[in-house]
Amino acid sequence: MRLLFVGDVVGSMGREIVHDYLPKLKRKYRPQVTILNGENAAAGRGITEKIYKSFLQDGVDIVTMGNHTWDNREIFDFIDDAKKMIRPANYPEDTTPGKGMAFIKVNQLELAVINLHGRVFMAYLDDPFRKIEDLVDEARQRTPLIFVDFHAETTSEKQAMGWFLDGQVSAVVGTHTHVQTSDARILPQGTAYLTDVGMTGPYDEILGMTKEQVINRFLTQMPTRFEVPKTGRKTLSACYIELDDSTGAAKKIEPILINEDHPFGGDFE
Repeated sequence: MRLLFVGDVVGSMGREIVHDYLPKLKRKYRPQVTILNGENAAAGRGITEKIYKSFLQDGVDIVTMGNHTWDNREIFDFIDDAKKMIRPANYPEDTTPGKGMAFIKVNQLELAVINLHGRVFMAYLDDPFRKIEDLVDEARQRTPLIFVDFHAETTSEKQAMGWFLDGQVSAVVGTHTHVQTSDARILPQGTAYLTDVGMTGPYDEILGMTKEQVINRFLTQMPTRFEVPKTGRKTLSACYIELDDSTGAAKKIEPILINEDHPFGGDFE
């Protein structure tokens, strides 16, 4: 099975470059499943139903979320009906709308997609390591093909999750920190791993937010409202993964970075 995962889409510029480049990426890599993290898609804060549906129209098969899942309160109106969107599975199960795992059928195959939320320097949710054990057991009753989006702050927690799940899932790819890391690899027991897939959105800003506001916060230590710019140069971060259909083991993981310094196919449009 061939997978394409697009990292943290931020604001309108992120949505625009997904719309422009996802068809080109699909022509090159021919993914059977396309996954996208959309927790920053609505001006950097959550997602709306219109944006969610636009991702599906662009060819996304499932949208994952993260710590900004609930920032746009519109999500409470549609998340339970959004069959192709998942939020972190380790939110309290009895009180949280939505779901943390989804299954995507591809011909005779099925891929389980799981979303998890880290706890180091983030909201202290249910233990993601204990939660994933139960979810993997559930998923493997149906399929050996399992993809995990681990939305976490620290490299250590992400690496720990990768090694913890090595041989149990097909891929563990990190999101949240918005900077693509250079450690894509296949772990010894066959799990594809990347600490952070990176961000899709404004290229000349800081983690997708207007750089002057972020710099001012560091200079003054005063409260500052961060905003996502709507114009400027764009970047797209993603990764491509190939899996063995019978065992679920990863055969390849390739980071993808598209911007004016890393043009796609020789040209950046």
